[in-house]
Amino acid sequence: MKNRQAIPIILISIITAGIFAMLSWRNPNRTYHLTLATGGKTGEYYAFGQALAEIVAQHQPRIQINVVETAGSFENLELLYQNQAQLALIQSNSPIRPTVKAVAFLFPEVFHLIATTKSEIQSVSDLKEKRIALMPEGSGSYQLFWPLSQHYGLTEQDFQAIPLPPQQAHTALKQGRVDALFRIIALGNPAVNELLQTEQHRLVPIDQAAALQLFQPALEASTIPKGTYNGAIPIPSEDLSVVSIRSVMVTNKNTEAWVINEITRILYEARNDLVAKTPQASVISPPDSTRKLGFSFHPGALMYYQQDEPSFLEKYAETMGFILSVSVLLVSSFWQFKAWLKGKQKNRADFYNLEILNLIDKIHASQTLEQLEDLRSHLFRILNEVVVDLDTDRISPESFQSFTFTWQTAVAAARHQETILRN
Repeated sequence: MKNRQAIPIILISIITAGIFAMLSWRNPNRTYHLTLATGGKTGEYYAFGQALAEIVAQHQPRIQINVVETAGSFENLELLYQNQAQLALIQSNSPIRPTVKAVAFLFPEVFHLIATTKSEIQSVSDLKEKRIALMPEGSGSYQLFWPLSQHYGLTEQDFQAIPLPPQQAHTALKQGRVDALFRIIALGNPAVNELLQTEQHRLVPIDQAAALQLFQPALEASTIPKGTYNGAIPIPSEDLSVVSIRSVMVTNKNTEAWVINEITRILYEARNDLVAKTPQASVISPPDSTRKLGFSFHPGALMYYQQDEPSFLEKYAETMGFILSVSVLLVSSFWQFKAWLKGKQKNRADFYNLEILNLIDKIHASQTLEQLEDLRSHLFRILNEVVVDLDTDRISPESFQSFTFTWQTAVAAARHQETILRN
């Protein structure tokens, strides 16, 4: 009788053990599928998301990221709250719930105010009684335009704001149906670049970043470097003062720590692979503890950021050694070395830019497709050299970003020349 009563217990134990064994076997081989909410397909969010998904899949096949197009930061957060996305790209001023955790601060997005030449718009104040194309409602660009216009003394009744999808907004400006377009986007965007290649459109400076930061702490003073959108003309003709805001990759607090740790590791340790696909990755750096802007980091990301932190005794010994060893001579030498290194990095970047400009002249002068293909191959060899120099700190991230715009101009010139030769 007792043996019969023990049989069900034994069977249940065997079944339970089998289930646990199966789960233990499957978990190490599980593939994690994540959805990344980005932005419009013509924007840098979407381009960065596509590049990240590809690089993550190459370095960690167990993590597969599906990139989705959205209207921007606010929609991305809604998708995150509803668990329809596990990762999202947002602007650093976006209001977030406690369940949202940061993974990494990414590239700066720059305020672009582009006006038609005949509109005679010289500053934000000149938008009065004008027609302005904005990005869709719910996007970060749309939300930030209003505090910007209010700072310059404008009200909603002073101008006609027309929210449009990015492509339609650009078309409206080209066709003269609006006088200006406002968009927050990373430097070098192809759609913005296309607008600025004619004398019909010009960039308008936004030079009160420090004052704007009093009311919008997430904003940063920035510049659009001379020649960013065309090195030959150049466009702009001089460094242009503007405002920027940092983009942030966020996730839900319940996302598995191992997954976020792997994505964070790949983001930094496979930077060269990312840079080759999206130049914006060159300016990504570890978070500054003094400027978290209300974000707390996901435990998986923190595991990566804190892995090399020294112990208390190591910190104390380093500080004491620094205090004992520093002298006026060493400080002076340090600054001289820093200035020398910065100058050397700039000189090397300038050398590459001059080489690209020389290639542009050769591209325009090429007479056969064979000549053009040789020049295109030369362009990609130069890009490979520059990426290596970036990794070895022979050029700075800022110089690299400036170089990429000149390089992209050369690629566009080669594409145009190929069309001419084939016709």
